[in-house]
Amino acid sequence: MSVEQGTKRPFGKKRKPADYIDAEDRPGLAARQVATRLLGAVIEKHTSLDGLTDNSNGHPQYMALDDRDRSLVRAILGAALRNRGTIEAAIGRLIDRPLPENAVALRHLLHVAAAQILYLDLPDRAAVDLAVTAANNDPRNRRFASMVNAVLRRLSREKDLAGEKENFVAEASNVPAWFEDSLVAAYGKDKTRAILDIQSKEPPIDLTVKGDAREWAEELGGIALPTGSVRLATVDGALTGLPGFAEGEWWVQDTAASLPAKLFGDIKGKRVADLCAAPGGKTAQLAFAGANVTALDLSANRLKRLRSNLERLQLSAETVEANLSAYQPAEPFDAILLDAPCSSTGTVRRHPDVPWTKTPEDIRKLAQLQAKLLDHAVTIVRPGGIVVFSNCSLDPLEGEKVAHDLLAKNPAIELVPVTKDEVGGLAELITKEGFVRSTPADLRHDNPALSGMDGFFAARFKRKY
Repeated sequence: MSVEQGTKRPFGKKRKPADYIDAEDRPGLAARQVATRLLGAVIEKHTSLDGLTDNSNGHPQYMALDDRDRSLVRAILGAALRNRGTIEAAIGRLIDRPLPENAVALRHLLHVAAAQILYLDLPDRAAVDLAVTAANNDPRNRRFASMVNAVLRRLSREKDLAGEKENFVAEASNVPAWFEDSLVAAYGKDKTRAILDIQSKEPPIDLTVKGDAREWAEELGGIALPTGSVRLATVDGALTGLPGFAEGEWWVQDTAASLPAKLFGDIKGKRVADLCAAPGGKTAQLAFAGANVTALDLSANRLKRLRSNLERLQLSAETVEANLSAYQPAEPFDAILLDAPCSSTGTVRRHPDVPWTKTPEDIRKLAQLQAKLLDHAVTIVRPGGIVVFSNCSLDPLEGEKVAHDLLAKNPAIELVPVTKDEVGGLAELITKEGFVRSTPADLRHDNPALSGMDGFFAARFKRKY
């Protein structure tokens, strides 16, 4: 055998460079590499972060990590996406010339490392060293490894200079221009600034409880909200380890998301449909209130999750897998909750990928779908019955306009205005028409960690005949 034949490598395989380091040989390296890859999927391919980090069907490389590294990846990506503009401004100050336009993998790597240095309680040295190792391991970034080292070390040194970080924040927008412009058009500059400020911070955890909210707040170390929810700033360890979880005494649900199901009044014994029901937080509310609930969803997997959640909560509902547009019940319902598919722009604090994975065109298409679903929903409620339409979008196109259009084209439908007493006395959530409109900047608290709520819209209608 010749020397050439003896050194030929298997077809399709590339020889690793001498300085290549396997992830299993460097603790933390795999998590940083996965975070970089997933950030690229969000920014370049507009892939949902929830899907990428799903613990059952997530990205294969994410699934290969242990629980601790998965938590680290989620923390890194949350910080990188919530503060994307600030990080970009910071990096821009520390390099001599702009990064090449095609150096997208390098940009993601730098953002992942900078997010750790600026926002996470992790050793800066580890963030720098692992980023340099990751650069050397990637053929696209290897020639930039020295630059990565220099930029990140300088960022580590200068991040605590007086006013430096605040200056970065003041100069940079952390959301795409289209998203900020849409907020300004809907809410004005001051409210938009407040929304974007609170969205850049980690959200609290809200619980809907079966028992007394004040008692549960004391038990869990949180606060009772005027809406009846319990709010926790942080949780040490897994939520499943908290008192009451195993017994089904509460479930996680943002306080804004809990409001639509409260707008029916007394529904004990009534036939109520929860359309687009999964994962089931509102279904649980309706069932706990004593309604005979039919929970409908298009997805069999999502309904499976809903049934599992109801089982833990010791609640029951009939579940139906169906396309709402073609769904016809045997008889009309007494009441209907339509929490319609939407752009989820009101949940950016919890889902910071949303501004980067949605577009204005998505919002227009979703608004059309909502109108179609609402048009059908009002046909399957009995005369005199109530329909509540809601979603977690901040865009009036998906909320106020859909509601106004229904009233304008359907004389059988009338608006039943919501009062402040039905939303915990929070008068600021009630519009002049009687709609519910919340934003992340509402429900302020002296402690920012206990402030805010999801952006939500809800309207209540009655079918006259």
